[in-house]
Amino acid sequence: MQISANKVVAIDYTLTNSEGAVIDSSEGRGPLAYLQGHSNIIPGLETALEGKNVGDALQVTVAPADGYGERDDSLTQAVPRNMFENADEIQVGMQFQTQTEQGPHIVTVISTDDENVTVDANHPLAGQTLNFDVKVVEVRDASAEELEHGHVHGPEGHEEH
Repeated sequence: MQISANKVVAIDYTLTNSEGAVIDSSEGRGPLAYLQGHSNIIPGLETALEGKNVGDALQVTVAPADGYGERDDSLTQAVPRNMFENADEIQVGMQFQTQTEQGPHIVTVISTDDENVTVDANHPLAGQTLNFDVKVVEVRDASAEELEHGHVHGPEGHEEH
């Protein structure tokens, strides 16, 4: 069965950056399952997998525009320290969820000083070229419930995804 829209696909993968450092991998966690054509994974990888079959292995290089986007410096903002609970404990690298007009968003602390905490709302991989080493391990038809919800469910249904 070929990978096409509305198929559930399971892949083993290793993701590296341009320097070859491993950013993420399915190793030790089992394959990543997603619903093809529903934006469950980045566009560049989803496009590269279209038409592939179980057992196919491929290497895919995804430019920022087809991954997590280019960095947007306007998404960096200094926030007064007094806006944070436990402000004395805030350190560079910490992440917080914030409410925006587009819904919840994760921000990362990139610097601190006596008055402000500077946060970055860009995805941590924005602006990076991503390299995937992928093997297709399963392709199946999606259930009606998976299609209705737009994502894969685990073997026990909706609660197991």
